[in-house]
Amino acid sequence: MIQFLLNQELRREHALDPNLTVLEYLREHLGKPGTKEGCASGDCGACTVVVGELQRDDTGRDRIRYRSLNACLTFVSALHGKQLISVEDLKHQGRLHSVQQAMVDCHGSQCGFCTPGFVMSLFALQKNSSAPDSHKAHEALAGNLCRCTGYRPILAAAERACRNKPADQFDAGEVETIARLKAIAPSETAELNSGDKRCLVPVTVADLAALYDVYPQARLLAGGTDLALEVTQLHRTLPVLIYIGNVAELKGIKTFDDHLEIGAATALSDCYAVLKAEYPDFGELLQRFASLQIRNQGTLGGNIGNASPIGDSPPLLIALNAQLRLRKGDSTRTLALEDYFIDYRVTARQDSEFIESISVPRASAAWQFRAYKVSKRLDDDISAVCAAFNLRIENGVVAEARIAFGGMAAIPKRARACERALLGQPWNPDSLERACAALGEDFSPLSDVRASKEYRLLSARNLLRKYFIELQTPHIETRVTAYV
Repeated sequence: MIQFLLNQELRREHALDPNLTVLEYLREHLGKPGTKEGCASGDCGACTVVVGELQRDDTGRDRIRYRSLNACLTFVSALHGKQLISVEDLKHQGRLHSVQQAMVDCHGSQCGFCTPGFVMSLFALQKNSSAPDSHKAHEALAGNLCRCTGYRPILAAAERACRNKPADQFDAGEVETIARLKAIAPSETAELNSGDKRCLVPVTVADLAALYDVYPQARLLAGGTDLALEVTQLHRTLPVLIYIGNVAELKGIKTFDDHLEIGAATALSDCYAVLKAEYPDFGELLQRFASLQIRNQGTLGGNIGNASPIGDSPPLLIALNAQLRLRKGDSTRTLALEDYFIDYRVTARQDSEFIESISVPRASAAWQFRAYKVSKRLDDDISAVCAAFNLRIENGVVAEARIAFGGMAAIPKRARACERALLGQPWNPDSLERACAALGEDFSPLSDVRASKEYRLLSARNLLRKYFIELQTPHIETRVTAYV
C-alpha cells in the first residue's frame, strides 16, 4: 500500500495499476478534470501539478518544499509519502488563490486550456520566491506552452503574484501538514499491485538491491520522465517496476576535497547549484535541460542509465572523467562513465546491477572546461549536438585532452582522433584545424528530424573552434548556443 496527501485528504492505495499516471488518476479516478492532457510527453505543461515534500532547512527546521511536475509523466507510486496539489485545491472558501487572481487581473488566460498548468507553475514559483525575479519567472514557465501566444500577460501575472504574496491556506496549515507528512513518511517497502502488474517502493539501498536480485526483469523508476513515455506514447505495459525515489541513500550530494559524489536518484534541479559552482558551463546547460518540471523529476542517474545518445549530461561527465559506482546485491564496483556505454541503449550494467552514485572530479585551474548545446529552441528542447571540451594546456602546448559529444553517434563518446591530433601540439589555429578535420574520423553522424549528418559534423567542428576562441578571449561571452 502507498499513502499520500491529496491536498489535505489522506489517500491509501494498494490495488491501483502501477502504470497509472497522476494525470489519469486525477481525471479518471477522482473526477478532477482541471489538470489537462496536452501532449502526454512532458512538453506542453498543461498537466502541471505541484508536489510537496518534507525538507529540513539550514536552521534545522522542517519545511515543505513545493515542486512543479508533469502529471502525465508521473506514476502514482511516486506520490508515496508526499502531498499532491492540483489546480482544484487552490481556490479556498470561495476565493481565488492569489496566483489565480493575478492571472485574472493581468488577462493571462485566453482559450484557457493551458491555464491550469500555468497557474500551478506560478503557485510553485510563488512558494519558492521571496520577491519578483524575471529570470526565475521565465525558468518556471519555460515548460508551459500557450498556443494563444499569451506570454506577456502571464509573465505580468508572475510578477504580481510574487510581489503581492498574501498568506494562503497552505501557509496557515503548514504545521499540520508537516505533522501529517511525518506520520506517513515511508519506513518500509510499499507496493502497488493490480494483479498482473506491481510496483515495489523500497526505502533503503539494501532493500533495493535485494528486490532487484529477486526481480532482475523489473524496470527501475526514478523520475520516470523517459520511462513513462513507453506507457504514454508507445502504449506498452510495464509489468514490474521498482520505484527508487524514496531511497534516501541515493539522493543528495557529498563534497570531498577532490570530487563530488552525487546520488543516482538526485533530481537534476538539485544538482544545479553545486555543479554550477564547480563548472559554470555545466550549470548553464542544466538550465537548458528540458523544463523545470522535468528537472524537478528527472535524475542524474536516470539521464545516464537510459543510455540515450542525446542525453545532455553524459558528454559533460565523460569530458570531466566522471566515475560510476555500480551496485549488485552487497557488491559494488567503480566504472569510468565513458566505459558504461557500449552500443545504442546497451550498457556495461549487469543483470540486477544499478547506478548507486556518480563521482565528478572537483574543478581545477589547470583544466579548461566548456560545454555547448545546439538545439532548435533555446529552452525545453533536445540537443542536435552536445559538446564538452576539457583541455590541460601547459606553456602553450596541449598536455591532456578529454573531448566528448552527444548526438554524433549511437552512444555519447569521446573524440579520440581529435584528442590525438591535439596532444603534444601547440594550442594554435593550425593544430585546431587538424583537430577539426580529425572529428571526421571520430564520427559518422546520422540525419534525423533534428539535424542532417552534414550539419552535425559542421556544428561539432565549429564548436571546437568556438572553444578555441573563448580560451583565447575569455571575456567574450559566446557559450549559450541555439540554432534555428
